[in-house]
Amino acid sequence: MTWVVGITGGIGSGKSAATRHFQALGIEVVDADALARVVVEPGRPALATIAGHFGGRTLTADGQLNRPYLRDLIFSDPSAKQWLEQLLHPLIRTEIVSQLNDARSPYAILSSPLLLETDQHTLTHRIAVVDLPEALQIERASQRDGNTPAQIEAIMANQLSRAERLARADDVIDNSGSLRALKERVENLHERYLAMASATG
Repeated sequence: MTWVVGITGGIGSGKSAATRHFQALGIEVVDADALARVVVEPGRPALATIAGHFGGRTLTADGQLNRPYLRDLIFSDPSAKQWLEQLLHPLIRTEIVSQLNDARSPYAILSSPLLLETDQHTLTHRIAVVDLPEALQIERASQRDGNTPAQIEAIMANQLSRAERLARADDVIDNSGSLRALKERVENLHERYLAMASATG
């Protein structure tokens, strides 16, 4: 399989901005979030299973997944969250493996907010964490999503802590500054990753 760098970070960390720059450098990015949407598209078995388990309100009038309803449900019910994860995580992993196997760039990026919370990290050779102070993380996520700081903090409480992520990182991508500074850090890592991927042949 392709040499793989896993990239993760909390909400509002700038993970997407970092991975977009890797893409601009010609590196293929497998986005676990995007694949999580693919596996619950209409016509996929998972969507019917979810509707059968949680009821018809999990579907919109046109047969799509009712994301706001499901999100509220799993936030308020840990057992519902666990059931959903047990259904979806293996399906998402299968899609990830397929895309990583198809990657043709010198190395590939697996971008996932749940890289360290799931076994997705076992698919990587190196882990990079996009990091910034939590106050700045809350500010940026609130501006981006239109959520209140309290809503962002509730989401963060359901993610790994900043300290836990940093403890498991091989590389830290500091995103507390400008977009230009972030791009420079990505470019420096890109050169290192090219050398590492080449060395492992």
